[in-house]
Amino acid sequence: MTARLLARRGFLETALVGGAALLLPRWPVLRTLGDGARSRLADSRIDLLLDEPIATIAPEIYGHFAEHLGGVIYDGIWVGENSKIPNIGGIRKALVDALRPIKPSVMRWPGGCFADSYDWRDGVGPRTQRPRRNNFWSDDPAFRTLGNIPAKFDPNAFGTSEFLHFCRLVGAQPYLAVNLRSLPALAFTQWLEYCNSPAGSTTWSDVRAAAGDRDPFGVRYWGVGNESWGCGGNFTPEEYASEYRRFGVSAPEFGVDLQFIASGPNGGDLEWTRRFFGAMAERNGLDMVKGWALHHYSSAGDAGADAVAFDPRGWYDLVSSCDRMEGLITSHWQEMARADRGHRIKLVVDEWGAWHRTAPVADPAHLFESQSTMRDAVVAGLTLDTFNRHADKVAMANVAQLINCIHSLFLSHEEKFVTTPTYHVFAMYAAHQGARALRSVVSTPPTSWQAKDGTPRSQRGLNCSASARDRQVTLTVTNPALSEGRTTEITLRGGTIRLVKATTLASADVHAVNTFERPDAITPTLAEVAASGQSVVHTFPPASVTRLDIVLGA
Repeated sequence: MTARLLARRGFLETALVGGAALLLPRWPVLRTLGDGARSRLADSRIDLLLDEPIATIAPEIYGHFAEHLGGVIYDGIWVGENSKIPNIGGIRKALVDALRPIKPSVMRWPGGCFADSYDWRDGVGPRTQRPRRNNFWSDDPAFRTLGNIPAKFDPNAFGTSEFLHFCRLVGAQPYLAVNLRSLPALAFTQWLEYCNSPAGSTTWSDVRAAAGDRDPFGVRYWGVGNESWGCGGNFTPEEYASEYRRFGVSAPEFGVDLQFIASGPNGGDLEWTRRFFGAMAERNGLDMVKGWALHHYSSAGDAGADAVAFDPRGWYDLVSSCDRMEGLITSHWQEMARADRGHRIKLVVDEWGAWHRTAPVADPAHLFESQSTMRDAVVAGLTLDTFNRHADKVAMANVAQLINCIHSLFLSHEEKFVTTPTYHVFAMYAAHQGARALRSVVSTPPTSWQAKDGTPRSQRGLNCSASARDRQVTLTVTNPALSEGRTTEITLRGGTIRLVKATTLASADVHAVNTFERPDAITPTLAEVAASGQSVVHTFPPASVTRLDIVLGA
């Protein structure tokens, strides 16, 4: 039997011809090979250094983003208390039930660009008396023929208290995006009063109590502006620094350890980082900043712009765009150090995900909604692994967006609801939250493909991260190659292995999706893995995301 066959034993291989996925036969499992023989067949290696922790992986890295955009809020999170759809106080019950197991540590709201024109005062008090307002996204051409729908003219039925109740239901910390572009700092102070001032202490605490919430919510995380280089005001870094200081000095704490997050760069704009930090340092203003928000969306060229109908180049274009995240983190981290040498301020990647040019799936009002395939699952795994490896730098991240939008974990319409492959990645990776990130050393053949102009391109063959908690190590691995499985020897430096279990997300058809009619087309599979001593040999299938749960010996 050839080495090529051995390297792919036990898995389905996927090939793409003319954009259609073909199913190849399952390779036989070689049960007669011993550990030594399987080790010699390995083409990759991962060394886990148990005695070299990086930092604790902040649970907030596994955060989410919910904007008043398309079907995210209305028809997604909020269905209304009188809806025939099962709900908890107006919140879609199926969403609550699906979120709780993956431990959604933090939820960002109400935008995004929507936040830059949102007056939080419109969304409090009796719902029947709340004003209807034009939505930031109302002029999108997709809405021209759809009438006066909530996606165009927000009814404000879902406001601050409804959002904070949603966070409590799912166990997430709220992260509120402040309107710096079109509201004064005084409005921010009043929002703090509504959320955090003690019962009976202010007029806004009385308004909160009248809505049924006597006690304060204790909101810690506040984003001071959003994309202030663009839709959030089109400021220069120096102008934004001046605005940021006005908002920061006006904020009463009410006994809450407030965490203010500044509007950071668009992708690789190092100049925005350098000039903002320099301007803030001039007036000792960096003490007002706890987080620096970075935005990066992965996108593919013409061959991969559609969420489902992509070819091999479209697959790799998107994965390659995603893989830029590591360089963005390290380059901005170095730039931040010019003014913040002690790195007191951490990175917050509060918008990330795959953005496709595609038509809505469930309803034409669901602006930017797209399906999720294994390509999106691999992007999610690659990105979360990158955050874990940089746990000393990244304090929070928020995938965009939660439901009925880009890179969503869920799709819904009316009573219908389904989880996407990206949801399963978050479920698999939840074990990393709060664990100690471990250093890993990876040796693997690169993944190669051709760009549109025919030039050869390549990137790392395997991507991984590892963490430890008590006597268990969690190793997550993404294999971005479309047709090459990676037989890998995994060695623990500083410990021995007692038991290994594998959870694998893969599909024989990389264009497959979970639908309302077929919700389990892509789901994880479980298996035990033979292991002994310090090493285990495992084959990571093509186009896959895998979690290995490694129980350490005494």
